[in-house]
Amino acid sequence: MKLLTFSTLYPNSEQPNHGIFVETRLRYLIASGKAESRVVAPVPWFPSRDPKYGPYAQFARVPRHEERNGLSVDHPRYLVVPRIGMNITPFMLAQSAKKAIGRIRDEGYDFDAIDAHYFYPDGVAAVMLGKYFNKPVVITARGTDINLIPQFALPRKMIMWAAERASGIVTVCQALKEEITGLGVVNKNIVALRNGVDLQRFQPTDRAAARAALGITAFTILSVGLLDPRKAHDIPIRALVELPDVRLMIAGSGPDLKKLQDLAAQIGVNDRVTFLGPIAQTALAQYYNAADVLVLASSREGWANVLLESMACGTPVIASNVWGTPEVVNAPEAGLLMDERTPASLAASVRLLRANYPDHGATRRYAERFSWDDTTQGQIALFQQVILDKAA
Repeated sequence: MKLLTFSTLYPNSEQPNHGIFVETRLRYLIASGKAESRVVAPVPWFPSRDPKYGPYAQFARVPRHEERNGLSVDHPRYLVVPRIGMNITPFMLAQSAKKAIGRIRDEGYDFDAIDAHYFYPDGVAAVMLGKYFNKPVVITARGTDINLIPQFALPRKMIMWAAERASGIVTVCQALKEEITGLGVVNKNIVALRNGVDLQRFQPTDRAAARAALGITAFTILSVGLLDPRKAHDIPIRALVELPDVRLMIAGSGPDLKKLQDLAAQIGVNDRVTFLGPIAQTALAQYYNAADVLVLASSREGWANVLLESMACGTPVIASNVWGTPEVVNAPEAGLLMDERTPASLAASVRLLRANYPDHGATRRYAERFSWDDTTQGQIALFQQVILDKAA
């Protein structure tokens, strides 16, 4: 099968961790030998590469074309309009991609189907492109695109429009499948295909050596993710007040860095909190191995890859009981779900985990149940079906 993968959530040379989960799933699909793909991953247009403009200039530095892991990736630019951008971005995305996709076809790559990731605006734009190029479209829903964005009236209408015209829909957990059908979407090809974990990249190493290399001696919590309100890094920071012998490492960057640093200082725990900044995925395994527990206190998650990455390294997790997370953390050796998303509940969960700490080998074996094999086979079956339906 020849696919065209379309998403703004895709890594690039300037943002190597951006949408890494989309690239990872695609790499495993390609490795099956049953499919090939070209990638179109639009980025916002910005006029200057000057570093003084921060992340905006980073967009300008993204190359127009690059090769990643053997895949050809194009990065056309699309216009983001302040204030009204949310409502018109699907149209901007579709328009920006037409020329790039047309060039790909002119080069001899006439794809069979569009593999789109994230329902809004990407999936809506993909359906527009599918109509333009007369190709079937499969959209993968990943989290906030279904459990948050439909709260806005016009995006919800466009999501429903796209969902009814997509040839297939993938959700990364059963909870999202139930949510999308609850919105009233009628589509015969809605399948839940959870994310897997790279068991070669994330595996147990010498824990004592990993801790020594990072200077860790105390019981240590690791929190990984964008520094924004949804990831709720403030909860583990506040929980330290009730956990006087525990340290916290936070890996990630984002708009809440200063706010979180100020919070740690205000409540007197800043000497036990280390802000690591962004950590490349290739380096995360060392931190998972060095930590005693990974904490994920998010308010919303489709399928959080960091949970399985930590468990694959043998490190148990504590997570908020939201959306797809209970499907990931559902055995004692995996870790615990918090009763509530509060510092007190997290502190209680840490104490409970320490009192009944699982064997690292058992945690790893639990993660091994989540290889990419089933997900890859599910994708192959779905794409084959929609391509056959189109040809009929």
